[in-house]
Amino acid sequence: MPRLSLKAAAPLAALLLTPALVSCSSQELKQPREQGVEKLTAVVEQRYDFDPSSFTQGLEVADDGTLYVGTGQVGSSRIYRTTLDGQVTASRDLDPAFFGEGITRTGDYLWQLTWQDGVALKRDAETLEELGRTTFEGEGWGVCARDGEVILSDGTAQLRRMDPETFAERERFTVSLGGAEVPRLNELECVGDEIYANVFLTTDIVRIDAATGDVTAVIDASSLPNNAAPDPNNVLNGIAHIPGTDEFYLAGKRWPDLYRVSFEPAAVG
Repeated sequence: MPRLSLKAAAPLAALLLTPALVSCSSQELKQPREQGVEKLTAVVEQRYDFDPSSFTQGLEVADDGTLYVGTGQVGSSRIYRTTLDGQVTASRDLDPAFFGEGITRTGDYLWQLTWQDGVALKRDAETLEELGRTTFEGEGWGVCARDGEVILSDGTAQLRRMDPETFAERERFTVSLGGAEVPRLNELECVGDEIYANVFLTTDIVRIDAATGDVTAVIDASSLPNNAAPDPNNVLNGIAHIPGTDEFYLAGKRWPDLYRVSFEPAAVG
C-alpha cells in the first residue's frame, strides 16, 4: 500500500461504523476463549539472509525448496523466484500502476493479486511470464491454493473460495474465534484442511479450519526479531509451509531476515 494507514483504513473504519459487530482484538487473540483453541508460539529454527528491499506481500515455497516472493508498492511491485542462499532465478515486474499483493502456486502456474485494482494475474510457474489476467470484486490481500480451490483474503474477516482455473468467486465464509469475527486477515497459506493467516498489524497468525472458518489455533510470532529499518509499514508478512515438514518460513516487509520456524505449544503461566 502507498501508506500503511490506507490499507488498514477499510476494515478499521468498518468496525468503527458498525458497533454491533463483534470482532476479536489483538489481546483477545492472545487469550483464546474457545475451548480447544491451541495457543502456540513460533520458535526460530534457522535464520537466512533475505532481500531487505522486498516489500513482501506473498511467500510460497515449491517442493524443490525454491521460494516465490511477491512484493508490493506502486511502481516497484514484482514477483521473483529465489534460492535460500539468495540466487534469483527469475523475476518479473508488475505493471507500474499495480500494487502487488499475495501469490500462490497451483499446478504449473501461479496467481498473483493486486491490491485495489481488482486484477489477478496468472503466471507460468517456471518463467513467471504472464499467461493472462482476470478481475475480481473488491480488494486483494492474501491467497493460497487447496485441492480444487483457491482461497482469497480481502482484509476483512471473510475469506473467499475461488475457482483455481478461472478465479471466479464461488462463495465466502467468515473466520471467527469464540463467536467473534477475526478481521484484517492478510497473507495466507493453505496446508491440507487448514488455512494459516497473518493478522495485519499484529505478530499473530491464526490457524483456520478451511471447512468451517473456525480458528483452531492462535500463534504468537512476536519472538521473531524485526530487524527492518524503522517504518510502521515494515511488519510481519509472509508465511510459507515447507513441504514434507511441520515447519514454515516467515518473513516481513523489507525484513533482511527469513526465518524457518516451528509452531510449539506456548508456555503456561
